[in-house]
Amino acid sequence: MSGTPILAAGCVLWRPAVSGHGIEIALVHRPKWDDWSHPKGKRKRGETAEACAMREVLEETGRRCELGTRLPTAHYTVDGRPKEVAYWSARALDGGFVPTREIDALVWLPPSAARHRLTQPRDRELLDTALSTTHP
Repeated sequence: MSGTPILAAGCVLWRPAVSGHGIEIALVHRPKWDDWSHPKGKRKRGETAEACAMREVLEETGRRCELGTRLPTAHYTVDGRPKEVAYWSARALDGGFVPTREIDALVWLPPSAARHRLTQPRDRELLDTALSTTHP
């Protein structure tokens, strides 16, 4: 049994809305958990939280991103181990989504619809914080 936290990082990924009004939020679907969440993942040894967040966004959404405001770190437990996920608001850049076994779907939604789709309450709180600090 280890009390050492699992370190991870991710982003609330956004882009200007295709309609030209407001922004859209990227959510990923993980079939293993059958949930909708922000792109995130575990840090590799020696990797900074920033580098991890950008790598995970690229791996899970196919998009490069530009990190913006640092958001609150999420703290929760997974299988009895503490987990800490560092988050940023991030603007999506170029790239394209390709489904994988880990992430089988990506959606871009207006913030209110994204908030509704998110599975975990902590992810909804994170979205609310990101929206209050994101200025496209």
